[in-house]
Amino acid sequence: MSLSFEIPVQVDTFYIAAQSDPAQNRYVFAYTITLRNLSSESVQLLKRYWLITDANGKETEVYGDGVVGEQPQLAPGASYSYTSGAVLETPVGTMQGHYEMTSQSQLSFKTSIPLFRLAMPNILN
Repeated sequence: MSLSFEIPVQVDTFYIAAQSDPAQNRYVFAYTITLRNLSSESVQLLKRYWLITDANGKETEVYGDGVVGEQPQLAPGASYSYTSGAVLETPVGTMQGHYEMTSQSQLSFKTSIPLFRLAMPNILN
């Protein structure tokens, strides 16, 4: 029997002008991610993987346990949100990746984080 886990990922991004310094090629962004467990059993987020790419094509990979110091558990129908950040050397970039998760029945699976853009306001038309 094959179980499938439906964990949609919603992303909202924000440019943080107060912490950015364009003259020094420092652009600070925050992002809020909301995960929702639409599956029939509880799941837990164990690890994260990010591929962050700036407008110059510079890629940074980030891999680690949990998110913002937590390994949240989501019951069926529950959601979890957190806010984190990224610093780029360009005013535009992208992030994408996945979460490594486990289910109540000890099945391991990955939930994709779709590509999303980080951009200074009014930089893109």
